[in-house]
Amino acid sequence: MVLTILFLGTYVVFSNSPQIERPVTWSFSIDQKGKEATLSLKAKIDKPWHLYSQDIGPGGPIPTSFKFTPNENYSLVGKVSEPKAEEFMDPNFDMKVKFFEEFVIFKQKIKLNSDKAFKINGSLEFMSCNDKMCLPPDEVEFSFAATGNKEEAKPATENNNTGHEKFIKIDTSVRVFINGNDTIVQGSSTTLPSAPIVSGKIPEPSADTKNLEIGCGEGGTEKTADLSILGIFLAGMVGGFLALLTPCVFPMIPLTVSFFTKRSPNRKKGLSNALIYAGSIILIYVTLGFLITVTLGSDRLNEMASSAFFNILFFVIFFIFALSFFGAFEITLPSSWVNKADTASDKGGLIGIFFMAFTLSLVSFSCTGPIIGTLLVEAAHGRSYLGPIAGMTGFSFALALPFALFAMFPGWLNSLPKSGGWLNSVKVTLGFLELALAMKFLSNVDLAYHWGLLKRELFISIWIIIFGLLGLYLLGKLRFSHDSETKHVSVGRLISGILALTFMMYLIPGLFGAPLKMISGFPPPEFYKEWVHPGEANGGDCPHNLNCYHDYEAGMAYARQNNKPVMIDFTGWSCVNCRKMEDNVWSQPAVLKKLTNDYVLISLYVDDKTLLPADQQYVSAFTGKKIKTTGNKWSDLQSKIFQTNSQPYYVLLDHNGKLLAVPRGYTPDVDIYNKFLEEGLCRYTKRN
Repeated sequence: MVLTILFLGTYVVFSNSPQIERPVTWSFSIDQKGKEATLSLKAKIDKPWHLYSQDIGPGGPIPTSFKFTPNENYSLVGKVSEPKAEEFMDPNFDMKVKFFEEFVIFKQKIKLNSDKAFKINGSLEFMSCNDKMCLPPDEVEFSFAATGNKEEAKPATENNNTGHEKFIKIDTSVRVFINGNDTIVQGSSTTLPSAPIVSGKIPEPSADTKNLEIGCGEGGTEKTADLSILGIFLAGMVGGFLALLTPCVFPMIPLTVSFFTKRSPNRKKGLSNALIYAGSIILIYVTLGFLITVTLGSDRLNEMASSAFFNILFFVIFFIFALSFFGAFEITLPSSWVNKADTASDKGGLIGIFFMAFTLSLVSFSCTGPIIGTLLVEAAHGRSYLGPIAGMTGFSFALALPFALFAMFPGWLNSLPKSGGWLNSVKVTLGFLELALAMKFLSNVDLAYHWGLLKRELFISIWIIIFGLLGLYLLGKLRFSHDSETKHVSVGRLISGILALTFMMYLIPGLFGAPLKMISGFPPPEFYKEWVHPGEANGGDCPHNLNCYHDYEAGMAYARQNNKPVMIDFTGWSCVNCRKMEDNVWSQPAVLKKLTNDYVLISLYVDDKTLLPADQQYVSAFTGKKIKTTGNKWSDLQSKIFQTNSQPYYVLLDHNGKLLAVPRGYTPDVDIYNKFLEEGLCRYTKRN
């Protein structure tokens, strides 16, 4: 339940000092004599931990390695030297390895090619273990200050004892299990006009489906709910696969699988334990989705989707998530939670394996939390009762899949790419995406209250900048403080950068009225813009310049005067699927022609926050709630008459308020939606 509150943004804990293992501390110094110098890289190792040598055979731990940034002011003389290492049979890897304990100094000789002061920069990678467990590989940046070949140099101190902590902030706290009872921690609008309201009492349209005549074509089979659930499930899977590529999760795969396959009495038992571990991950996240569904229910999720408070809260949270992914700080859970889960994992057996999975879920929160939060918020905006469960099922399935597959086929572990700076690049990329999504929630509030602060042109401009910067980042033209130096651009980053910049170019025509169907539902509606063209109907407040009404009584009065059928469009400012229907289905010639010429369109926004006059406010006989806003009024109408509160929801009526066809929800198939409209026209013609 606590995690539920966290993911909904009502309780977020920031902590810059998680209780994590830091057994190795590095310091650096330079001893300069004339045109030669010796760089010393000193490691202080806490007992009972040990640090591995540079000379480690294949299949073993990550050896200590050093990278020096090329600089014309100096040249390396030979390789990094190290003292004689101890050698023993390492139970973590079941092989003989060389290692150091307590203290070790690595040295690199260099030749100075300049008489001016300069910096010698680089990074080192190392792995530390004790006799029961190992920490994932860590990376530390270093810098030496050389004064040139004319004078003695002073030791560089800016990175002394800070490199490890700096890396911790990048990779945050992640726990994995290498030994049965042990835990490892890695640090590392203009206001839209509407017709006047005649009275506070809402006329009730006839919804008697028994009076529908036979002989007109049916509009197709309703598949909306199933498609929505499937979409949320697939989105969850995408989120799970993205989480796998973060620094908090990816390094855990080989280490965790190795434990289950090597430390069990036999391979069959190891495989069984790994499958239980993967199943536990799925159970944990599906339970989270179930708790959200049971606690909130569909009505509360629907309210959240249009609530100004929640949308502003989500905007702030997503903005914070983005900053976290950019490396400004880490979002972690209280260490007491982790410690309790850690203690429970010591029990062994099924319970121990479950709490191993639970601890991994807790300590990887800084990477997975923003992704899960995004998924749960989008599930809420999908207004599906089962949305959170479907989303968490997809997420956990993708997250657990590698643990099961690699346990079945351990040889595949050799094909995994090596951990490195690319994992931080994934986090930064997700940060840009979180920032783009944050703007959507701010837009929802702006639309509902008609503030006019974030109209379509400004929204698109912000996205253009975000994805342009993302493209430059992926191409190595933009770096963050925790990024490793990009000496070359990989093929993957090149393709990703090209895609980001291509998407940026795709957005630009949207500033001048292009429909941007690819992102329908995310930007404000096409009619909510600064540049309203002369001659647009109703001042440009309806999709595709349609002549629509935003009041039920006014629209029905016009229909009676002109002897036309009516389409009631129950919609919402924050409804993504509503925008998709308007952009992708209503825009089609056959559909648009009917909406323009044959029907009176009444668009009722159920999340509009415009206050009703005091004498028109009332208490709903259906829900018992006080109806204060225009949105409350239309939502109450929909719920009371049609027994649903989902949007979009389309109702075809004759001008006397009698139903012409079975109402429909989200229908992305143009042919089915067009037949739905034809069905209504057919029955209206027969009645008149």
